[in-house]
Amino acid sequence: MQLHHDKHHQTYVTGANTALEQLAEARESGNLANVNKLEKDLAFNLGGHVNHSIFWTNLGPDTKVPEGELAAAIDEFFGSFEKFQAQFTAVATGIQGSGWSVLAWDQVGQKLTTFQLFDQQANVPLGVVPIFMLDMWEHAFYLDYLNVKADYVKAVWNIVDWENVAARFANAKSQSFVTL
Repeated sequence: MQLHHDKHHQTYVTGANTALEQLAEARESGNLANVNKLEKDLAFNLGGHVNHSIFWTNLGPDTKVPEGELAAAIDEFFGSFEKFQAQFTAVATGIQGSGWSVLAWDQVGQKLTTFQLFDQQANVPLGVVPIFMLDMWEHAFYLDYLNVKADYVKAVWNIVDWENVAARFANAKSQSFVTL
């Protein structure tokens, strides 16, 4: 994870800063021919930074199991913690190519949901707030788990910081989704 954090995550931060600088230069010079590409670069790199920022805080050495409101919501919307783990694992291992497995609070449906985030931007369902994210890009698991994604996902359950996920859940539930 050290290489993952120090090299891969840093690359997204550097890429976002570069895109911001290039967008500012384009606006200043009036040369907007590449603005669409630069905005896509910015979205990709900011997506990598934001997703990794959630991912790192979702992990910790003192993992337990979900408790309190989060545990009750998992039971309500997935049937049990074990059924949630099975669904989340299926979402994660079913990703074709690069992406993220996500547990989120659906503000419209008022429920927990899982989804695949392909690459790292642009297909987050409207009205959902990610509360637990698992990086399923090869750089996240290949050094330790080669191509056995299922072993990586199984190992991650040993380092999930459920207090962090519960705090994100409480925050997501307290937000309101604005409808027109």
